[in-house]
Amino acid sequence: MAMLTLLFASSALADIVVPMSLVNEQGIGESAGNIRITESKYGVVLTASLKGLTPGLHGFHLHQNASCEAKEKDGKKEPAGAAGGHFDPANTAQHGTPWGRGHLGDLPPLYVNADGSAAQPVLAPRLTLKELTGHSLIIHAGGDNHADQPEKLGGGGARVACGVIQ
Repeated sequence: MAMLTLLFASSALADIVVPMSLVNEQGIGESAGNIRITESKYGVVLTASLKGLTPGLHGFHLHQNASCEAKEKDGKKEPAGAAGGHFDPANTAQHGTPWGRGHLGDLPPLYVNADGSAAQPVLAPRLTLKELTGHSLIIHAGGDNHADQPEKLGGGGARVACGVIQ
């Protein structure tokens, strides 16, 4: 029994809880909830506990930098622009599927219910917990087709929520 207690306690310590905030051109806004990240033998599982989002599918990515601040780009403030681009340590420069080639930060889309809440877990099979620290999670306004066609980076659109992984 003591062994089982130690096993469950050590796995609970390995979870990462990422506070998520709504973002806009002015910077970081109100809380949107959190995402719990757990490692499994199949990759990391990201379980949302979010509110205040637009219903439907949203692009969901691990980004390069640990910041959710707005940043100027082409003369305009970009929400969470300081997060940089998708996490791509192999420099593939290619948007792809979460289980195939391309950015390592390409995650499955996040589904938001009609009431603006999200609670469905997604699996990132190519990531481990130790790779996540020092990066940020971004939720985009629109869906993601996991290709660079017809729109670059899957067509997800503006960044609407962000959280830094500590």
